Amino acid sequence: MIQPFFNWKTGLALIAITIVSGAIFYSGFLARKIAKEERLKVEQWVEAGKLLVNDTSGLSDKLVSVIITENKSIPIVVTDEHDRVIDHVNLDSAKVADDPDYVQDRLDVFRSQNEPIEWINPTNPSEKNLYYYGHTALLNQVRYYPLAQLFIIGLFIAITLIALTTSFVSTQNQVWAGMAKEAAHQLGTPLSSLQGWVEMLKDESGNEMIVAEMEKDVDRLKLVSDRFGKIGSAPKLEPCNVIAQVGAMVEYIKKRAPGKIVFTLDHEGKQEMICNISPPLFDWVIENLLKNALDAMEGKGAIDITIREYPKEIMIDVADTGKGIPKNHFTKVFKPGFTTKKRGWGLGLSLSKRIIEQYHKGQLFVKNAETGKGTTFRIILKK
Repeated sequence: MIQPFFNWKTGLALIAITIVSGAIFYSGFLARKIAKEERLKVEQWVEAGKLLVNDTSGLSDKLVSVIITENKSIPIVVTDEHDRVIDHVNLDSAKVADDPDYVQDRLDVFRSQNEPIEWINPTNPSEKNLYYYGHTALLNQVRYYPLAQLFIIGLFIAITLIALTTSFVSTQNQVWAGMAKEAAHQLGTPLSSLQGWVEMLKDESGNEMIVAEMEKDVDRLKLVSDRFGKIGSAPKLEPCNVIAQVGAMVEYIKKRAPGKIVFTLDHEGKQEMICNISPPLFDWVIENLLKNALDAMEGKGAIDITIREYPKEIMIDVADTGKGIPKNHFTKVFKPGFTTKKRGWGLGLSLSKRIIEQYHKGQLFVKNAETGKGTTFRIILKK
């Protein structure tokens, strides 16, 4: 089924195309009509000038003067048979005085715009004048109006689509944040109950091993609940040692990974790299990247974590030797719901990117990947 939003966008585009097409057609019609009228006026102006020269009776002087003085908008440059400028009308007088090449430049423009009107001296056929004329401001406005209209309509459509997209993304973010907070809330009740049972088991001897393992699981559930509870809220960032944070998550995942997976952590021998982060959320990102790498390798391979410190940022690369990602999926992997796994909702990388970029003002992206050889994700944290 076609989505209503798609229909709305298509309808908007069709309306815009119809309006612009109609405006272009009508503007073209008006431009042609104005161009014909302007040529007719220039022809009348030329004929009036000839009549003023040839009529010695003086009877037509008044009519001729009206025709000649009426032309206040059409620019004209007159040349002789040798292409020398002998007169001009309705040009910018200030530019004519300041720039000796101005009239010649206008002549070149007029040549490209209209065919000249030719006048041949009846008493001397070898003598002729050419009247070159340009477009009036009115004609230019009519011709360029559709382009301005197209720009305005395009800008309106772009603003509308951006507003709709922003609203959609905002609504989507609110839904995800609401789901995360609700999950944290739902986990709260059984967690409290489990903590109570753990305390009761501590009072009975012989349960030490069971209690120790249960406490680990309860702490893990509390961590998960804390992470979900922070989604949608501005997290509190605090100075932390990134090397220690990453190292702890590597150790946690290593204990739960198959024995054929080799982990390496390279931090140039440094002991500290301090950056403002939210520890629970940052740990979640590293955990997601490491789990993603494990899933890509299917039981054997290597995961290399590299941490580098620069004056203004800390860079973390998580590389695996798994099945890789096609180039056309580099951005798709961060979209909610996108997954190549048989199980999972495709939310891990999407949430990780949101945590790094929205909460930590950093970057998370696919640095490089090659099908069958592996993938490298890069995190950039601003110091």
